[in-house]
Amino acid sequence: MIRDSIGDRIFVAFIYVFLTVLAFSTFYPFWNSLVISFNEGLDTAKGGITFWPREFTLENYRIVFEDSRLMNGFVIAALRTVIGTLSAILATSIFAYGMSKRELMGRKYYMIMCIITMYFGGGLIPTYMLIRSLGLFNSFWVFIIPALISVWNMIIFRTFFQGLPAGLEESAKIDGCGNWGTFFRIVLPLSGPVVATLSLFTAVAHWNEWFVASIYITNEDLLPIQTVLRQILFSNIASEQMANVDMSAIAHMNAAKKITSKALTMATIMVATIPIVCVYPFLQKYFVKGVLIGSLKE
Repeated sequence: MIRDSIGDRIFVAFIYVFLTVLAFSTFYPFWNSLVISFNEGLDTAKGGITFWPREFTLENYRIVFEDSRLMNGFVIAALRTVIGTLSAILATSIFAYGMSKRELMGRKYYMIMCIITMYFGGGLIPTYMLIRSLGLFNSFWVFIIPALISVWNMIIFRTFFQGLPAGLEESAKIDGCGNWGTFFRIVLPLSGPVVATLSLFTAVAHWNEWFVASIYITNEDLLPIQTVLRQILFSNIASEQMANVDMSAIAHMNAAKKITSKALTMATIMVATIPIVCVYPFLQKYFVKGVLIGSLKE
C-alpha cells in the first residue's frame, strides 16, 4: 500500500480548510439574515446579532404578511414560475432539436443570428414599445412570451442532442416515428439531466425577477411576489424616513411596532428566498451532470 507523503497530507489539509472557510463565508450571510429577520428590530439596531436571535420575535414577518397583496403575489409568482418554466423549456428544447440537425438549411446563419441577440439588445424604450404593440402591457403573458426562448439554454440543449447516438433516431424512424414522435418519445425522455438543470435555472430566474412587472404592469392584481415585497419594503423605509422629521413620531412608531427597516428588509429577503431555495436539494444531483453533458459533448 502506498502511503501519502507529508506534502500530500498538508495539501489535502489545506484543501479541507479552504473549502470549510469558503462554505462558511457563503452560508453565514444567509444565516445571519435569517437570524436578524427573527430578532426584534430595535434590539437589532444595537448590533451584535450573529448566530442566534437575541430577542426572538415574529413581528417582522407579521408586518410583511399583513399586506393583502402578498398572497396574491405568491399566486402570480407561482403561476409564472410553473407556466414560464414549462413553456420555456419546451419551446427552447424544440428549437434546439431543430438546430441540432446538420441537414437544416441555413443552420449556421440562424445560429449567428441567435448569438447576436446574446450580445446586443434593442434597449428598454424599443422593447417597451414592442411589448405595448403586441398587447402584452398589463397582461400575465408578458412574463411568459418574451422569455420563451433562451439562446444560452438552446446552445446547451443543442450540444446535448448532438451527443445522442444517431442510431436511436434512425431506429425510431424505421419504426414509423416522425420528427415530433422521435423528439417526444425518444430524445426528450433521454434528456432528463439537462432538462432538470435548465428547468431549475429557468424557475429561479422567473421567481426572482421583479423588473418586468415594475415596467409593464400597473394592475396590482398581476404583480408577482418579488415586486410586491419590493414595494412593501420601500413603503416602510419611506414611512420611517418621514417619521425622522419628528423624533417623537419615530419613537412612538418604534415603540408600537418594534421594527426597523433593516429587520424588515431581512424578513422580506427570507420570504422571497426560502421557497425557491427549498427546490435545490431535489435537483442538485442533476447540476454538474446536466450542464457538463450539455456543454462539453460534441
